[in-house]
Amino acid sequence: MLWQVLEGLSQDSAKRLRFVPGVVFADEGAACGQSPEDRAKTLAEAKLVLQTVGFPWHIVALEEVFSLPPSVLRCSAREPVGTEGAYKAAVDSFLQQHHVLGEEKQSRPCPQHPQGRAGPPTAGQTEALSRLFNSVKTLTAKEELLQTLRTHLILHVARTHGYSKVMTGDSCTRLAVKLMTSLALGRGAFLAWDTGFSDERHGDVVVVRPMREHTLKEVAFYNRLFAVPSVFTPAVDTKAPEKASIHRLMEAFILRLQAQFPSTVSTVYRTSEKLVKAPRDGCAAGTPGPRCLLCMCVLDVDTADSATAFGAQTSSQLPQTQPPVAEAEAPTVSCCHSGMGRAQHCCRMEADPRACDPRACVTAQLCYGCRVNMKDLVSGGPSPAREQAGAGLGLRLRSPGTSGSSLLQPSLDPLPPYILAEAQLRSQRAEAEQEIQERLLEAEDGARPGATSAEQAHEDGARPGATSAEQEGADGL
Repeated sequence: MLWQVLEGLSQDSAKRLRFVPGVVFADEGAACGQSPEDRAKTLAEAKLVLQTVGFPWHIVALEEVFSLPPSVLRCSAREPVGTEGAYKAAVDSFLQQHHVLGEEKQSRPCPQHPQGRAGPPTAGQTEALSRLFNSVKTLTAKEELLQTLRTHLILHVARTHGYSKVMTGDSCTRLAVKLMTSLALGRGAFLAWDTGFSDERHGDVVVVRPMREHTLKEVAFYNRLFAVPSVFTPAVDTKAPEKASIHRLMEAFILRLQAQFPSTVSTVYRTSEKLVKAPRDGCAAGTPGPRCLLCMCVLDVDTADSATAFGAQTSSQLPQTQPPVAEAEAPTVSCCHSGMGRAQHCCRMEADPRACDPRACVTAQLCYGCRVNMKDLVSGGPSPAREQAGAGLGLRLRSPGTSGSSLLQPSLDPLPPYILAEAQLRSQRAEAEQEIQERLLEAEDGARPGATSAEQAHEDGARPGATSAEQEGADGL
């Protein structure tokens, strides 16, 4: 894909591309278990290729997700589409800018791009990332988590440097495998976003897949015939058996069928092209509903009494036993009237025990597929580097063993602090909106604020100044 863009920007191209590209390289060696020597060697090879291309390049390490702001998980508003005159002005500005850049490039030697990584990640960040991936039990959840963190990091780099589009090199074969994998993982509602040409879920940054028309074999032949320099890096599933994860199993299944029936990949790919990005029934007429905390798609949740897999999962989390009758009938004193308990939402926590559980707070903001993956997180204490990063965001991270439920249920402590900070912010915003809604309902049910006794009596149907006998007669008539 990089070589195709380079050819499209050349002077000999029939249809010249009109945009200024940049290249981002994400170093995922810590998640894949690479040694520091192998990571340094891979980075040296990548820098050599990036300097040969001549585009502005950015090298980021996956450990930098522990320093991301919570705003990366928010869908920013997209800029309005301009008119035809604005488009022509933008093209003229691009041509002038490209002409100036060409003159500067000819007048000086090959420049060094300062957009590269400022420095290697700290030992604490590397330890925190290793702890995070070591706390995941299955390889399927590891691959999904790696893809999510990589997307967040690239999205942050694009917003920081002012890019409005992100081009990925997903081929037709990869998208066919991804479609089948997403179906198996319960992400069928998001297939149009995960495998389509454009993905607008992030708002201001659009992810496009221009290589989706080419198969892996075509890409390999192109790289071989035109001597395209390549850098080979190990992945999380390198040397893993066929049935180690759902991703590996689906990949082996699709490639085996493709070897016997050459139209398998194209058939699956053409099927994904027919998918339409339609909103849910509850969000079709109004504003879009809440989004998933990790994949940033609209939540595909239903009510607890539905017959879906999500409804069954929600019903299984409800308490199975009822409180004793003696305790239920015992007089309880509310602490909210004293003024101290209202700041802590004590009565709400007693009514809903999940309100005080951070794990339930985060899980409630995830889609069905992300909830299934979060089940594979085992209990683990936060690292010192993660505690320091969480303190900067106003979070207090708990260690395993502080409560009895943390030993039996998955712990979300190894997650990066920006995810927990955004989850806490969304929960506080939802609680504030619910409290405001309750206040408005109480004001509507009660007396209208500021109304006099005569106005209130007129609203209730009584005649001001009438006796009880006169009012009973009026009611009889």
